[in-house]
Amino acid sequence: MAHLRRELYRQVRGPEVTHADRCALVFDTDTKSLYVEHEVAHLDACVSGTIEIQTAAMDIADYLKQGGQTAGHRELWRLLRTLFKDTDDTEEMIGYVRALR
Repeated sequence: MAHLRRELYRQVRGPEVTHADRCALVFDTDTKSLYVEHEVAHLDACVSGTIEIQTAAMDIADYLKQGGQTAGHRELWRLLRTLFKDTDDTEEMIGYVRALR
């Protein structure tokens, strides 16, 4: 099962109690599904190095509807705008047509 990942956001706080928060845009090449994966990891060095990791997958629309605009939200919006770039630039369209010939 292959997954293509594009990190959207990462934050790590520590050092004695380390908390890591990560979001990634994931494409599962087997199921052909695209989603956001949110992973939270908590390492407590005081309790014999106990690590707790929680991972949740969510629909892109659900992720974007969450309250607040984190760095992950902003990066995903930037990627979407890049993919669906709306252009009325005639010169750019002429360039595309010439390249196809």
